[in-house]
Amino acid sequence: MHRQDFVLPKTTYLLNHSVGRPLASSQAAFEQSFLAPWQDLGREPWQAWLGVIEQFSANLARLLNSQASQFCPQVNLSSGLTKLLMSLPQLQRKGVKLLMSEIDFPSMGFVLQKALPDAEICFVPKAADVTDIQVWQQYLTADMDLVFISHAYSNTGQQAPIEAIAAMARQHQVLSVVDIAQSVGVIPIDLARLQADFVIGSSVKWLCGGPGAAYLWVSEAQLEQCQPMDVGWFSHDNPFEFDIHQFRYHPTALRFWGGTPSVAPYAFASHSIGYFSDLGAHVVREHNQALISLAMQQLGELCVSPMKESQRNGTLIVDLGQDNQTALTALTQADISVDVREAGLRISPHIYNTADDMAHLVEVITSVK
Repeated sequence: MHRQDFVLPKTTYLLNHSVGRPLASSQAAFEQSFLAPWQDLGREPWQAWLGVIEQFSANLARLLNSQASQFCPQVNLSSGLTKLLMSLPQLQRKGVKLLMSEIDFPSMGFVLQKALPDAEICFVPKAADVTDIQVWQQYLTADMDLVFISHAYSNTGQQAPIEAIAAMARQHQVLSVVDIAQSVGVIPIDLARLQADFVIGSSVKWLCGGPGAAYLWVSEAQLEQCQPMDVGWFSHDNPFEFDIHQFRYHPTALRFWGGTPSVAPYAFASHSIGYFSDLGAHVVREHNQALISLAMQQLGELCVSPMKESQRNGTLIVDLGQDNQTALTALTQADISVDVREAGLRISPHIYNTADDMAHLVEVITSVK
């Protein structure tokens, strides 16, 4: 029923863990919000463009149940995380201990290593079950200073119990940073209920908003202690004061913004996030999980991502062992778009995919096996 809202290829597209398909209305919305103020008005377009950014944050707030003032646009997650880590005075000393999983996206580990070179990074081992809160209890101890938590792991199909982990971090007075890049839009997220300290995310995957429109969310409890080093005039509490001798942090999360902002990515993403805010992540989740369950019933033991729905994210992992590349080639020849990582084939159905898409996928995979 939602297929007509998106620009879909003639192939079967199941790569939504990588890039979601654009809305059919995105081009017109972009022209209206970004190009029209630039092309059609006889005055500078910044007032209209800054309104685009405001709407981006407002739509995120609506989707994630928070306040728009707690969001700050970022170019990507790595940049946002770097700014965040370097803004926290309590992390700048020697002896700081950080916790993350060995299966986190490598870029996040690179940031922790370089932004906090004197810190000790501890890892939840690759083989540990990140869906199990008891595993996190073993490693998230009171001597940690910060825990980095990915909500969804696209290479394994797992979902971490972020609410329980964030609660444990609060109990131990450990800062929490939650990465929702692979879950936002396909798993319902309530930031008011989550009560993490910080959240980073992007728009390119399940939100179908394209690259370049990431964001940093800061809890009200932690905002005042954040002193970003990478600043610019839009980090100032009055960007148009123009007094080079006076810098004051913006009172909201926009203190992380920096210099003259990019606008075009947020024009695309704001429109798409608005669409999914209206639709509801619970609707996407129900549809996504129904399609994954259909494939799992047919593929059985070839599925290596979690069987329990509560432990799954939006991606099904199918492992044919030595035949993974053969299966990928066969699927490509059958005009089915998936990809492969160490654990197996990654298959991610969105709201615009159908039961026929999954049946076609299963047919090709079983023919290979």
